[in-house]
Amino acid sequence: MENPKNFSVVQIKSSNEEFSEKEKVNKNNKRYKWFLVLKAHKLIVFLTWLTTGFRALHSKIKKRIANSDKTEETHNNRGKLYKFIRIFLIISMAALIFEVIAHFQNWNLSLIQPMEVQGLLHWSYVAWLSFRVDCIAPVVIMLSKFCIVLFMIQSLDRLVLCMGCFWIKFKKIKPVIQEPLNTDDPSSYPMVLVQIPMCNEKEVYAQSISAACQLEWPKDRVLIQVLDDSNDETVQVLIRNEVNHWHGKGVNIIYRHRFDRTGYKAGNLNSAMTCDYIKDYEFVAIFDADFQPDSDFLIQTVPHFKGKPEVGLVQARWSFVNTDENLLTRLQNVNLCFHFEVEQQVNGAFLDFFGFNGTAGVWRIKALEDSGGWLERTTVEDMDIAVRAHLNGWKFIFLNDVRVLCELPESHETYKKQQHRWHSGPMQLFRLCLPSIIKSKISIWKKLNLIFLFFLLRKLILPFYSFTLFCIILPLTMFVPEVEIPIWVICYIPILMSFLNILPAPKSFPFLVPYLLFENTMSVTKFNAMISGLFQLGSAYEWVVTKKTGRLSEVDLVSMAAEMEFKSSNHQSLLQRRASESGLELLKRLQEHEEAPVVKKKRNRLYRKELFLAFLLLTASARSLLSAHGVHFYFLLFQGLSFLVVGLDLIGEQVN
Repeated sequence: MENPKNFSVVQIKSSNEEFSEKEKVNKNNKRYKWFLVLKAHKLIVFLTWLTTGFRALHSKIKKRIANSDKTEETHNNRGKLYKFIRIFLIISMAALIFEVIAHFQNWNLSLIQPMEVQGLLHWSYVAWLSFRVDCIAPVVIMLSKFCIVLFMIQSLDRLVLCMGCFWIKFKKIKPVIQEPLNTDDPSSYPMVLVQIPMCNEKEVYAQSISAACQLEWPKDRVLIQVLDDSNDETVQVLIRNEVNHWHGKGVNIIYRHRFDRTGYKAGNLNSAMTCDYIKDYEFVAIFDADFQPDSDFLIQTVPHFKGKPEVGLVQARWSFVNTDENLLTRLQNVNLCFHFEVEQQVNGAFLDFFGFNGTAGVWRIKALEDSGGWLERTTVEDMDIAVRAHLNGWKFIFLNDVRVLCELPESHETYKKQQHRWHSGPMQLFRLCLPSIIKSKISIWKKLNLIFLFFLLRKLILPFYSFTLFCIILPLTMFVPEVEIPIWVICYIPILMSFLNILPAPKSFPFLVPYLLFENTMSVTKFNAMISGLFQLGSAYEWVVTKKTGRLSEVDLVSMAAEMEFKSSNHQSLLQRRASESGLELLKRLQEHEEAPVVKKKRNRLYRKELFLAFLLLTASARSLLSAHGVHFYFLLFQGLSFLVVGLDLIGEQVN
């Protein structure tokens, strides 16, 4: 009171600070409330989007299921493999439920004493753990080690092939023509037969016949056989008219049709080789209906036979007009580029032997006759004749620089049927050829190469360990933690092998991971086909012609524009001229077919094996999440999603 003006500076500042702090707190509270409101709004938007997405996905799945071809898929999928996968899925889901309960209840077998078990569920879990350790784990450990050994052997084989390919590139090793053709003397050209087998392939018959008729070769030294196995009369008339059109232009071409399609492609080729005029020809070039050889194909391939009487086959490489059509065609391109660039080229350069690809190749007719001709005993008649020719001492040449345009299957249904035939046929052939290989007079090294590398390692072991290790054992280890698969088996080595596979197709590097996942997905089909071919099950002898769309390259579109214009101007007169031969009723059907094509509805299919495996892998990924398995979780998750995509037919085009 004596000095009322003697105020403390600290007191004055503190009072001002308290006032300002209150204002700041109020402002911060308001801002925090607005922040919470915005967060809540974003959460609501996200939940709404997530709910809408799940509803759309659910409706999409229901639509796929409703539109699937249930009659065909039911019969194809109700096999032993399908039942095994279904039982395995049920057991895995039950084990997952047990593991989730045990995880939240903090049950641990090492800490549980027999007197501490409480309740039936607790006792069941303890019994499951004891049974798992004593009975399941030893079997799975042994099987996993066996599959890992096979996996390493196959990876080593692939690495050796890649090293051989690098050596060929480094040394610039290429087949050399010893005696070039005498272009001044057309009569010195050898007689060549060109065969085009086809069956109900109305989308591609015109372009293949057109390409064959434009081959550069003396007209009197070449004959083109169009071998039609079509049972559709409309397609028969179209093909016959196309042949007559080119015959009218002076091309030496004939049309052959079989009423009985016995033996499929092998029977068709064998029937054509029985003609009397075949004895006048020395070589035969074979093209499937969707193949379009360049005009200089014969000039680049046939001279490799001159001066080399031991050469029985000259094989060209495939090139594709629809590589970028969809994800499925891009992934197929990776596989086939590696097959031709590495496998075929290396085997041709160092072993003088490889599997004939069935088309885009030229055979010495004497080699076909010495090897017994085309046989109808398997669905891979091309591999059959190649093996028998190799056993008889004939050598093969692969030309990586000579390419023939063709199509890749654009739908998963078509691709799946093609792969089933390509993987069941070799096992049929192996059973039939094994005694002949053992008794043959070729060297021991060639016998070992045929048995262990050509058949067992690349045709049997590859689909076996791919399906067993990555689709069965790996998800099983999530429920049997006593079994551990190293990370390098799951991640490092597969990525390295996929990297080597993509090297021949460098533009496909962005699809490295999808390729790895898709290959594991296709192992189901390949494993099933391998088992059916090895044990002669019903589907092993199934032959389905690969569907084509008739896509053309840019060069073909330009070259065929004038041809199509000429055809359109004379089309009506050609139909009238053929009316007496084919009948008025058939002519009417043909006109209706060309004027008003029927637009077929695309059907979505459902693949139950892939769907069950998708749920199995996703179940295992959920279990791995509980155990904090990083790489295992991501691999199982993405592999399960890839199976789900394939099972719902979301890859490639849908079929009609």
